[in-house]
Amino acid sequence: MRKSRTGIAKIRRNSVAKLAFAAMLSLSLAGCLGYDGELQHGYVADERLQAQVKTGSSAEQVLVVLGTPSTTSTVGGSAWYYISQKTTQTLAFQRPDIVEQRIFAVYFDKNKKVERIANYGLQDGQVFDFVSRTTPTAGAESSFLANAMKNLLRF
Repeated sequence: MRKSRTGIAKIRRNSVAKLAFAAMLSLSLAGCLGYDGELQHGYVADERLQAQVKTGSSAEQVLVVLGTPSTTSTVGGSAWYYISQKTTQTLAFQRPDIVEQRIFAVYFDKNKKVERIANYGLQDGQVFDFVSRTTPTAGAESSFLANAMKNLLRF
């Protein structure tokens, strides 16, 4: 009888150990369940606020409506850039896929009044202005925008 009691005790310990291991494994993987995988980086664009920025508005008005820009340009004029990117991942540890990239640009004249507005994004692999429905011409602005689109996820 003694051998059967110790045998049963070993089986119970093994069962408890296996059950504890399974519980710990399931708890560690539980963090992956329900993972949305869609992340917004940078400026969160609100089309209602962007629509409030009109040609002729002052820089202060733009700052109040849109907030601090992601970056500014001092070469060839004054421009504020609001950069946003949306990515998605199926699993938390995988490289993210870029779903959408946008740069909302506000260009000012020498009196710090809004001269023009552009909303750049990628369409068919090219930088595209969704406001004027055009692709920017070559120059400092388009190379800045192209580099910003290409290197936004690289750290």
